[in-house]
Amino acid sequence: MKISITKDFDVIARLNKPVHDLHCELYPNYFNKFNNNEMKEVFKKLMRNEAHYFLLLQENSEAVGYAWFEIKNYIDNPFKKGYTSVYIHQISIIEEKRNMGYGSSVMEHIYRIAINKGIDLIELDYWYKNSSAKAFYRKHGFLKYREFVYRKLTSNISP
Repeated sequence: MKISITKDFDVIARLNKPVHDLHCELYPNYFNKFNNNEMKEVFKKLMRNEAHYFLLLQENSEAVGYAWFEIKNYIDNPFKKGYTSVYIHQISIIEEKRNMGYGSSVMEHIYRIAINKGIDLIELDYWYKNSSAKAFYRKHGFLKYREFVYRKLTSNISP
């Protein structure tokens, strides 16, 4: 397996489809249907931002997955102390290659990049119903330190 930084937005957009389709399936009220041309444009724009990184996983020159992460610098302010983290936006492995160690390999690669940049904190979030993501990140030792909750309002609530 080969893991390398890529700017190939075409490949990343294609590899994004499985994870995007999963989000659409789990949360159809929140996610638009996958549109390859629109997704390519989004990734093309993101790749111009030097804080965003895209790792391409290949086996025998075949693209089998990717990871998208960002170096985030949180500024010190009266509410919170400043810090820097590696924020993982997405990891996607093609279905035929799941549960074969590719995800773990890309996580280890991200950890090494963070350490080389002097960053000791990896952050991420995942959608609550995505049980495979929850299990994967738990296996990698991720802990909850904040929860994001919501309430859907209806018209029968008085002002």
